[in-house]
Amino acid sequence: MAAPEYDIALVFIELGATTMGLAILARLASRWGISAIPLYLLAGLLFGNGGVAPVHISKGFIGIGAEIGVLLLLFLLGLEYSGEQLKENLRGGLGGAVIDFLLNFPVGFAAGLLLGWKPLAAVLLGGVTYISSSGIIARVLSESGRRTGEEIPTVLSILVLEDLVMAVYLPLVAVLIVGGGPMRMVLSVTIALVSVLVVLYVAIRYGHSFTGLVAHKSEEVLLLTTFGAVLLVAGVAQRLHVSAAIGAFLVGIAVSGQIAEQTHRLLSPLRDLFAAIFFFFFALEVDPRSLAPVLVTAVALAGVTTLTKALTGYWATRGTGLNRATRWRAGLTLVARGEFSIVIAGLGVAIEPRLGSLATAYVLLMAMLGPVTARLLH
Repeated sequence: MAAPEYDIALVFIELGATTMGLAILARLASRWGISAIPLYLLAGLLFGNGGVAPVHISKGFIGIGAEIGVLLLLFLLGLEYSGEQLKENLRGGLGGAVIDFLLNFPVGFAAGLLLGWKPLAAVLLGGVTYISSSGIIARVLSESGRRTGEEIPTVLSILVLEDLVMAVYLPLVAVLIVGGGPMRMVLSVTIALVSVLVVLYVAIRYGHSFTGLVAHKSEEVLLLTTFGAVLLVAGVAQRLHVSAAIGAFLVGIAVSGQIAEQTHRLLSPLRDLFAAIFFFFFALEVDPRSLAPVLVTAVALAGVTTLTKALTGYWATRGTGLNRATRWRAGLTLVARGEFSIVIAGLGVAIEPRLGSLATAYVLLMAMLGPVTARLLH
């Protein structure tokens, strides 16, 4: 029998030590009342390529775990919304969504062009500055007891529509990155958009039927069914040049009612584990020395986009009868950036290496700033 190409005992030790380290960081974040994402990113920088104490862990396994983390993060986010809620948000929140895009996307796009990047890299940076972190914001709202606040329906509406924009944006940029002739690109984009629309229609129109197929009295069967469905749909979506993360998000939307609550409870621990691995692994690939040249740009982007998100929430809540402080609070709640910004940066590092460094520095700042601003005017 051929000897393995790696020391399995060493792999277990490295993975165990890494996971224990992430657990310690999660404990600290909980004690300090902040999101653990910045700490995971800092740990990745510390122990990754060019860090103070580089570790040589099984990157193949960690990479797959990181990808699963994104899928579960977006699937559980989709569970927060039913098909009916999605329709209501599409009807009533379009105005706020348009302002959100017009205020926040151009900031990153313009910055990319000023840095001398190619237009496609600038488009990716625009996506990084545009999309708020639904995961961080949901966690902050839960921890602060503000889920029933008067401004929260508007905040959630904007977040849902941002995620739907990503359902179109990610397939488009993925096709553009791959390249090819004009006809191939048009065909790929068309397939991606039609796939998203079909899955979205099925999620809204037949979500109850899908929920009935998933439902089972055994938690083991429910766990295996939903987890398998997420991986299967995500894989098919990826094959059709649609983001796998968006496929997972749409599966979450299709599951509703009591089953959604039960699934959320069963998969949340897995989500937390693999999401921690995702953020740690992303930063592991970034050389900390590459952050210094982009730090001033990251700080400038953080300052400008904090203001533009605040203005987004303030404008979106016009005509609701809320006082000014509550309207500003709606905007400040939207400040955090996280999972999608990192996903976008991961797509673009091949065409613009500085995008990974800038996105890491930017997300570090915004992931720490977001929970702080969300508690202002409380």
